[in-house]
Amino acid sequence: MSKSGGVSRTHGRSIAEKTLFAGLHLTSVALCAWLLFGGWQSLGDVIGPALSLADPERGLLLLACALLYFGRHLVTLFVLLTRKVALSEVIGLSAFIAVFEIGFLLLGAGALRDSPVPLGWLDGVAIGLVLAGSYLNTWSELQRKWWKQDPVHRGRCYTGGLFGWSMHINYFGDTVLFTGWAMLTQSLFAFSVPAFMAMSFVFFHIPALDAYLAERYGSDFDAYAARTRKFIPFLY
Repeated sequence: MSKSGGVSRTHGRSIAEKTLFAGLHLTSVALCAWLLFGGWQSLGDVIGPALSLADPERGLLLLACALLYFGRHLVTLFVLLTRKVALSEVIGLSAFIAVFEIGFLLLGAGALRDSPVPLGWLDGVAIGLVLAGSYLNTWSELQRKWWKQDPVHRGRCYTGGLFGWSMHINYFGDTVLFTGWAMLTQSLFAFSVPAFMAMSFVFFHIPALDAYLAERYGSDFDAYAARTRKFIPFLY
């Protein structure tokens, strides 16, 4: 099975595609910074109505989230990812990233509000979720990569580290990250992003990936699946 979950499972360097992906993501982050530091007002000067960001302090936190996510993306692309990356995947995911990064920034920085929302303890919880989700995703992937680099483990299914808590702890980590990121916007609309991601993981990516892993690892994967939660540690 060379393709599952909408992506190729065959190995390949895909340097050009990965570089393009990183460049497009950097463009999204740069647009966030430009909008926060005067670009939003400049757009108002061009299109007519006065535009301002009522909550630039919160906008800085959201820009920091985008920078953290970009850094993690670079690690994923150039350190962790060994499969082929298709151009269609690059374009589609780049568009998705730009929509939510820029959207989150504008929502949180007050493009649709007249006054700032003071930072409070819930924002501290949100930052904790962003950091915890980033750790769960990237550290679990690094643990698996280092384990698989040992020739003794060639052809074996990795079930240790953070993946001992959940079969798809990396997906769970991204869901936690985006929940915290959405919380920082102080907009209920932003929660549509982590909700969409969680549903896509549970109903599309996880079933497809499990089918691929079951075919590749056989009884080893079946035993792992029987004793390990699929997505949320201790629950599901």
